Amino acid sequence: MSHADRGGTPPPDSTPDHARAEHPGAEPRLLDHLIELRGRLLRAVGGLLLVLLALLPFANDLYAWLAAPLLAKLPPGGQLIAVEVASPFFAPVKLAFFAAVLLAMPWLLYQAWAFVAPGLYRREKRLALPLLVSAVTLFYAGCAFAFYLVLPAVFGFLTKIAPEGVAMMTDITAYLDFVLVIFLAFGASFELPVALVIAVLLGWVTPAQLRESRGYAVVGIFIVAAVITPPDVVSQLMLAIPMCLLYEVGILAARWVTPRDAS
Repeated sequence: MSHADRGGTPPPDSTPDHARAEHPGAEPRLLDHLIELRGRLLRAVGGLLLVLLALLPFANDLYAWLAAPLLAKLPPGGQLIAVEVASPFFAPVKLAFFAAVLLAMPWLLYQAWAFVAPGLYRREKRLALPLLVSAVTLFYAGCAFAFYLVLPAVFGFLTKIAPEGVAMMTDITAYLDFVLVIFLAFGASFELPVALVIAVLLGWVTPAQLRESRGYAVVGIFIVAAVITPPDVVSQLMLAIPMCLLYEVGILAARWVTPRDAS
């Protein structure tokens, strides 16, 4: 039974913004949504291409910056090599595209937000926007943690355990793929607090259940870290320990967004 059937008035947060237009009875047509979606996609792709075009002249410099953690751990005279003929061109361009996606991520998410926001309730808007900002910030934090702390530790460990007489000379494409996987692994893993908050908001779990399952979560975190990181103990620990801390942060954030009696 609706609010109107009971003789009451709908609460202020129960009507999406698009229904408060000048003609409340006219629902937006599917064609209008498709046109809006097309416009948002074009703006998103256009912004991404602009950032990519701005980065392409500096693609080689970006690659030199990315290779610094490995080159710093190699013996004097150590260097990366190019096995394939075209890899000196494609590897920096691929890195420039990845960097463009990272830099343009706020713009891309804004376009997605602008498309879905008119259909959200006010309470959903108040929760969704902080979650988006937190997700982007945590992803950036995960990538920075991987570059400045994890990669130097991993390369230092790998170069020390290399067998006697083996020169570590990595192909530039293989190195780029390795580093990008590390970035994605740590960036995605740092999203754990946001994932926990969303799970609580959807009613899948409660903060109390998250606290009770802490032991199982720690075991699962170490298993995930062992699967998605390189086969060395250093990177596994450097992913698992922050994830355990982020799990606790997720519990605190979930308690903050849920009613006190539900936590």
